[in-house]
Amino acid sequence: MIMNERVLWNGLPTIVMMLVQFGFAGVNIFYKLAAADGMSFRIIIAYRFLFASAFILPIAFFLERGRRPKLTWSVIFYAFLCGLFGGSLSQNLYVESLALTSATYASAIGNLAPAITFILAVSFRLERMNIGTMRGKAKVMGTLIGIVGAMILTFYKGVELHPWSTRVDLLHKGHNSTEHVAPTEHTIHSHVLGSVMGVGSCFSYALWLIVQAKMSECYPCHYSSTALMCMMGSVQAVGFALCVETQWSRWKLGWNIRLLSVAYTGIVASGVMVTLITWCVRIRGPMFVSVFSPLILVLVAIAASLFLQEKLYLGCVVGGMLMVCGLYMVLWGKSKEIRKITQLAPMESIEEQLQQLGGEGIDLVISSPITPLSKTHVTNSQHNNNSNVPHSNN
Repeated sequence: MIMNERVLWNGLPTIVMMLVQFGFAGVNIFYKLAAADGMSFRIIIAYRFLFASAFILPIAFFLERGRRPKLTWSVIFYAFLCGLFGGSLSQNLYVESLALTSATYASAIGNLAPAITFILAVSFRLERMNIGTMRGKAKVMGTLIGIVGAMILTFYKGVELHPWSTRVDLLHKGHNSTEHVAPTEHTIHSHVLGSVMGVGSCFSYALWLIVQAKMSECYPCHYSSTALMCMMGSVQAVGFALCVETQWSRWKLGWNIRLLSVAYTGIVASGVMVTLITWCVRIRGPMFVSVFSPLILVLVAIAASLFLQEKLYLGCVVGGMLMVCGLYMVLWGKSKEIRKITQLAPMESIEEQLQQLGGEGIDLVISSPITPLSKTHVTNSQHNNNSNVPHSNN
């Protein structure tokens, strides 16, 4: 019985992350359905962050009450940047890419985010390339392979694939072919522009990860920081949508697909799924969570072709596969780097403890892990001067 409970507990994060990817895959479908109903993407993003703020604020208030640090201007500034790069800007760029391309294409190009994050982290000196090591070469090669996959995804279309056929069409393209031909038969210009929007969304998402790391240092409360980010993102998204969408009739929500779409993307995607991701990060770490990101590409490709009648091309499949391979190479190199740091951490703690016990005169010499450990040399200058105690050799 104990063994079964242990197996269930060890497999629970995997089940949770698979459910998270199913939830995020639904976002792309609901985006398309709401847009087909005539709802503006900008208004969808605005309502999404409003619903997310209304959902996460009570959770942050009750779960982290009494444990939140003081709210300073620097924290507010970081929250503003997080709401911009991780919220309003990245999502608006993403939905524009979704409108100009397809749900499958937008999900595929989103796999560039880890590679772009690595490039920016190296540029800001938050990450070391370590090109001389295997893990450094894996991260660089994975980044290059991901870029090649994105180029193929953008400029090569290839033949149309028909892996399966279904009569389900939630967008009702067959009822009015003249109205819905333009969004599906994209021109080269719109295809390239959608690619640029998608890459811009990845850059914005990567900048958010860097800013979020800084914010976590001064405000280590996940629920409260998420609530601040959602509030800032809602203010920015609503302000941008009000400047562009001036007709109040387009903001109207009813008991239809519009309300269901904004409620799902706000409460489920930005609320429940983010909470589950936070739990998985605490249990298994961020690398475990990142491994499941390519699953959304497969789920969206299947759902879009089954329910939205989106066409699947060879270029999308080849480019997506290369981007997934590049992603896993970057993640493999990063996991090896984290494991190396974890192995070195106990040695550093031993050295600090010896320094605290013996003062500044104690030095701990540890040989390189590549060469065999011959001896550890510890000296105490005070004892040498006062008691003439010889050096200790092990």
